[in-house]
Amino acid sequence: MAWFKRKKENISPHSKKAEIPDGQWAKCEECGEIIHTKQLEVNLWCCPKCNFHFRIGSDQYISFLFDKNSFKELDRKMKSGDPLEFTDTKNYADRIAATIKKTGINDAVKTGTGKIDGKKVAFACMDFSFIGGSMGSVVGEKIARCIDTAYEEKIPLIIISQSGGARMMEGAFSLMQMAKTSARLARLAEAKLPFISVMADPTTGGVTASYAMLGDLLIAEPKALIGFAGPRVIKDTIGKDLPEGFQRSEFLLENGFLDFIVNRKDMREKLSQVIDYLT
Repeated sequence: MAWFKRKKENISPHSKKAEIPDGQWAKCEECGEIIHTKQLEVNLWCCPKCNFHFRIGSDQYISFLFDKNSFKELDRKMKSGDPLEFTDTKNYADRIAATIKKTGINDAVKTGTGKIDGKKVAFACMDFSFIGGSMGSVVGEKIARCIDTAYEEKIPLIIISQSGGARMMEGAFSLMQMAKTSARLARLAEAKLPFISVMADPTTGGVTASYAMLGDLLIAEPKALIGFAGPRVIKDTIGKDLPEGFQRSEFLLENGFLDFIVNRKDMREKLSQVIDYLT
């Protein structure tokens, strides 16, 4: 009988499992599909299998909505103070500093002007990654100034909202932004300048009341959560089960609260069309 001995180990007994580098793959929250981030970016951060719309920031929206190199940011250096010296699990000032370092942006909204198919607009886009896209004094002030830019330059206004509501760390200062922004929008309406409100997931609380629901046209992304109080709070208040899909884009469209639901891949074309129509 012949005995054979392997002269060379083809497989090391100490070989490690191949590791997937962080940030290269994403899992769809809707269907569980594993997607390479490059494929996700090409598909405008929508799942290629089920069309679930991932949450994205203002830089991503700007990258596919505006003509190349046309966007000019306004009030870039504006940062929140700490008027109440608020502390919960950490000091508010420390929380702001840590979030700026993590996200690379100074607050929960980016504003500016740019062109969509050659048509100039004033634009504001919220970032949910910055303390839940909450609206504090800086967010309110930057949006108010963006509305003023639309008024002064006689151009349409577009705001993309994604927020958990008013920023509790600033107390009444955050609630005052509701009056400031809605008053500016009333002046814009008197001048017959269009305001297009786009709602992404989620758009809730004081942001919904302040400006998100005040648009001449109300557009939402698919399956976005939109409302003032959350479903759990409403259910506990009225003591009844809520309809399936309550406060999602499709439910709101069916009940007359929205004008359109628009897929992210069609958003630039739709905005261009409605700007032509409204101007």
